[in-house]
Amino acid sequence: MATRFSILAPPISDELRYEPRRQRVRVSYDGRPVADTCDAWLVWEPRRVVPRYALPVRDLVADLHAGDDIRPDLASLPPVVPPNLTTTTAPGTEMAIGVDGQPVGSAYRPADEDLADRIVLDHEPFTWHEEDEELIGHPRDPFKRIDALASSRHVRVCLDGVVLADSTRPVMLLETYLPDRWYLPRADVRLDLLTPTDTHTTCAYKGVASYFSYAPARDAGAGIAWTYPAPMNDAVPVTGMVCFLAERCDLSIDGVDLDRPRTQWSR
Repeated sequence: MATRFSILAPPISDELRYEPRRQRVRVSYDGRPVADTCDAWLVWEPRRVVPRYALPVRDLVADLHAGDDIRPDLASLPPVVPPNLTTTTAPGTEMAIGVDGQPVGSAYRPADEDLADRIVLDHEPFTWHEEDEELIGHPRDPFKRIDALASSRHVRVCLDGVVLADSTRPVMLLETYLPDRWYLPRADVRLDLLTPTDTHTTCAYKGVASYFSYAPARDAGAGIAWTYPAPMNDAVPVTGMVCFLAERCDLSIDGVDLDRPRTQWSR
């Protein structure tokens, strides 16, 4: 009997997993070097969605100071740990990272024997580069991808019976483990009904998003749509286009109403 691939490779696992990477990884703080290595490993800690980098101790330039043992009770953790990169879910020893004699960040040394000579750093407050490209948010998962596909399907977006967008020129953005997203040309969106907000979010794969709200819907309309003015890499085809949160909108594709997906963004 065939097995669905996502069952064999779920985004969340109770296991501590790692994958060696070939690219050069550099870490700095306020322009000062912290680490420089061509032997970085990505580590997926138990019940975490996104990976972190485990770097060889020998390739650290910064000061390293040991702290207390970490012994998490994995049974007490929720099924999905938010991507908070300052919390570990694997046993190990807490460490402090110092630059020029000043503590600037935290890390931990895993207890697992395969990772014993490595240090897992928090992403913040450091600046990270893979080769010469800066990483934002967190390291990118090599088993996750984005596809942005130009389409001629008819996409209609409504909220509380009001049409917020209507387009036959969408770009369908497929992102591993996330709902399908439909990005629409600004000319096909009722921007006169939307209010730009000061909210911004960072995606390691797409870049920095700016948000819009639909005030008449109150809480349901807060941050209901977003745009990437200068997206990264594979998301370039959606530059400047507008996407609506399908979890809180009514979307139809070619006249067929879609069910609202249930995710962490549902209300």
